[in-house]
Parts: sequence; structure tokens; C-alpha cells
Amino acid sequence: MNSIQQLIADLGVASGLSADLANAVLIVGIAALSILAHYVTKKVVLSITSRYIRSNRYKWADHFLRRKVLQRLCHIVPAIIIYSFSYSFPGYHRLIGQGIAVYLTIVAIMVLDALLNAMNDIYTTYEISKSRPIKSYIQVVKIFLFVIGGIVVISNLIGQSPLILLSGIGALSAVMLLIFKDSLLGLVAGVQLSSNDMVRVGDWIEMPKYGADGDVIDISLNTVKVQNFDKTITTIPSYALISDSFKNWRGMQRAGGRRIKRSLYIDMNSVSFCKPEMLERFERIQYLSDYIRERAMEIELYNREREIDRTVKANGRAMTNIGVFRAYIERYLAQHPRIHRDMTLLVRQLPPGENGLPLEIYAFTDTTVWSEYEGVQSDIFDHLLAVAPEFGLVVFQNPSGHDMREMFKHEPMRSRIASGGDAPYR
Repeated sequence: MNSIQQLIADLGVASGLSADLANAVLIVGIAALSILAHYVTKKVVLSITSRYIRSNRYKWADHFLRRKVLQRLCHIVPAIIIYSFSYSFPGYHRLIGQGIAVYLTIVAIMVLDALLNAMNDIYTTYEISKSRPIKSYIQVVKIFLFVIGGIVVISNLIGQSPLILLSGIGALSAVMLLIFKDSLLGLVAGVQLSSNDMVRVGDWIEMPKYGADGDVIDISLNTVKVQNFDKTITTIPSYALISDSFKNWRGMQRAGGRRIKRSLYIDMNSVSFCKPEMLERFERIQYLSDYIRERAMEIELYNREREIDRTVKANGRAMTNIGVFRAYIERYLAQHPRIHRDMTLLVRQLPPGENGLPLEIYAFTDTTVWSEYEGVQSDIFDHLLAVAPEFGLVVFQNPSGHDMREMFKHEPMRSRIASGGDAPYR
């Protein structure tokens, strides 16, 4: 400062004005030097470092560049330069020191925040991150980091020890609990979700209460994000996964097979005993030829041994068209290339109701892919609906508008015939 003042005085400037000009020149010089140092650090040193990191075989270092950890560290250089020249302003040295301390605290918080984000990114590259996510824990660390950083900044501004502010936090604990209620609940929920392995990133979950039906894409401290199959995003509070029930389809995906559980409703008026000509026709069906012969021999032997009079249909044993149809479905599914061989396969009757007799198919496909599963299921029921009339069975369906029109269309003609009139010419 004295050298600058002397130089300005030698130029013929008055002594009172030379001090102000010296201060201005020094301030401009410090600012120019800080900007230059920041530019050199960011453009030269950082570029060389970034080039080295990208060429390094350790790919985890790329996450530090993407999260701008090194870029934020560059802000420390101008602060060091400004603090080094603060002694040139004795009257403002303490104030400059406080400003630099606040600035460095904020930079340190920004660097640690970026560092924590980079650590989470590195962790997510490992398979264990799907079952043990750490994002919620990192967010808790960030909360403490910002709280402590805020206390340090305030203590620097008021010139008091941070311990004085920390001692007053006890009185504000009730307020703090109210403010961070969701975060505390989310932290407890995150620990339970992780320790019990209840949900992972990538799981398909279903939670009708919140309109969620899709894949989990993010698990954080306060929320779980679910991308529904219509590509919308549903945000669920983390603690809701603990307090409410939800369905996780991970077990189905791990098993490698997805369940088919659907019924055909048979009109009970179409159920009957099989006549000889029906059995002869059924025997020509590929999946039933052996079954019909073996079953016919078994029934014939049973009736003969007990001398049962088969002239009465109610006596003894006989095959029914619905029983043969059920056997056909079992063999058809057993030979189907897309039905899982090692999982349950059932064709069963459920209690009859107003919609007919339910014939339920309970089986598993060999794929969990949604589109493939729906295709396999549709192909199976397309075939069964089309083949049911071959067994003399009628699939139940409530009367439609078309059925009603067909019925009433012939009603005038029936009434005229019943009254003795001529039928209309057709």
C-alpha cells in the first residue's frame, strides 16, 4: 500500500487523494488477480486434471467430475488471495476475515454436498445398491451438514462461538422435531425398508391407495418415486410403505413365471353325459385319444364288477362332456410350450353361480414380461372359447342388446301364428 501511495504521489497527485486512489488501485488489482487465478485454476489446472481422470481406468472418478466436486474446489483460490491481501486494509482486516470465513464455509458445504452426491452415484453402480440404497442416509448427513454450516456462518457473522448457538438448540428441539417430522419418519422407514428388504429400485409395486402401479425408480429420505406403466410418476411418502400395505411383484419376477388365474363360465344347461358317438368323436382328438380309451375301460370295468344297470343314466359311472373338456384343458396346457412345467397347473370347478359354472384355469407362464404374458394368456383362451362347442358346451354370456332384438324381431310372427293367421311372407 505504501509503495502504491508513493508511486501515485510521485505522479503529482495530492496526498489526501493519493490514499484513496491507492486503495482503489489495490482493490482493482486484487480483484483482477483473483479472477485470473480462478480462470487459471479452472481452465488450465482443472482441464489437465479432468483429462487425466477421464483417461484413468477407474471410472468411478468420472462421477466427481459430473458432480463438479473439483469445480467447486476452485472457488477456494480467490478467497485465499483476498485474505492474503486483507492486511493491506488494517481497518477492515477483521471484517474481511469474517466475510472470507463465511464464504469458505459455504464453499466447503457445496464441496461436501457434491462429494456426497458423487459417493451415492458410485454406490449405485454396484448391484447391492438396489437392495441396500443409501440415498436416504446421505440426505440425513446433508441435513446435519447444512444445519452445522448454518450455525458456523451465523456465529461468524455475529462474532460469537458456535457453542453458544448449539446450546440454544435444546430449547428449539420441539420446533426442530416439528419441522423435520417427515424427515425423521422417512429415516425410520428407510431403515426398516432396507433392513427388511421390502422394496428396491427396479421393483414393480402396486399401491392402489396412492394410484401407484409400476416400477420404483428412486428411494429417498422422504419419498419413493414410482413410474407407472402409463409413464406417469407417483410419489409416495416413505413411511407410507411401512404404515400401509402394498404389493411387491419381485417374487413373481424372481420365480420366472407369472400366474394365469381366469375362469370360463359354462352354461349348466349344456352339461350332459357323453353319448357313444360323442366319445367316438372325442377319441379322435389328439390330446384325448389315450384318456378316452383308458377312462372308458376303467368305467366299464367298474360298472361290470358291480353289475350296475346302465339303462338308467343315474346308475354307475359315466363320462360327462364337461369332465372330458376339463381333461382336454389339462393336457392342452401341459403340452403348451409357454406354460411353466415346474409350477402349479390346475383346472378346477368353482362353486356355480348366477353366471354359470366357473371352470378355472390356474397355471404359470414361462415368462414374466407383461406383453408376452398377455399374449400367451389370450392365445390360450382364444383356443378354449373356440373349442368349447366341440364338447357340446355353451359358454355363458348375459343377454346382449343384439340377443334381445333377435328375440323380439320374431315375436309378432309367433303371435300371428298362435292366433291362426298366416305367417308373413319371407
